[in-house]
Amino acid sequence: MKEPELRFSNVDDARSIELPRHMRGNGEVVVAEPATGVPFEIARLFVLRAPEGAERGKHAHRLCSQFMICSNGAVDILLDDGTETRTFTLTSSNVALLVPPMLWNTVVFRAAQSVLSVLCDRPYEIDDYIRDYREFARLRKEAV
Repeated sequence: MKEPELRFSNVDDARSIELPRHMRGNGEVVVAEPATGVPFEIARLFVLRAPEGAERGKHAHRLCSQFMICSNGAVDILLDDGTETRTFTLTSSNVALLVPPMLWNTVVFRAAQSVLSVLCDRPYEIDDYIRDYREFARLRKEAV
């Protein structure tokens, strides 16, 4: 079986996507599904909670795309394509961030009780993770 080819995204390929928000007097509902903004079939969901100031992530994915939603609090998502870096701040439950593969990402929790939900287009695959920045930089350089 042929290995899937790596897609070398740039930080400009990441983008914010506004999700449908339904407001009522007793609260709101925000919908995230392929029909309303998620640009892929969802294979996995995980939720991160961490104390204010904590940093998570610090890795890249070879093939997996992620769709990040901050449902409470505030997080900064720092993306790095080996040449350029960009920071996205998520503070609203109806604005998500699409993070394509081969971008180094670091999540910084900016408020107490922050919650980040992440939808993925692939199941958990340990070999999909690049956890060493030097290896990530080498792969990016070889692609040029």
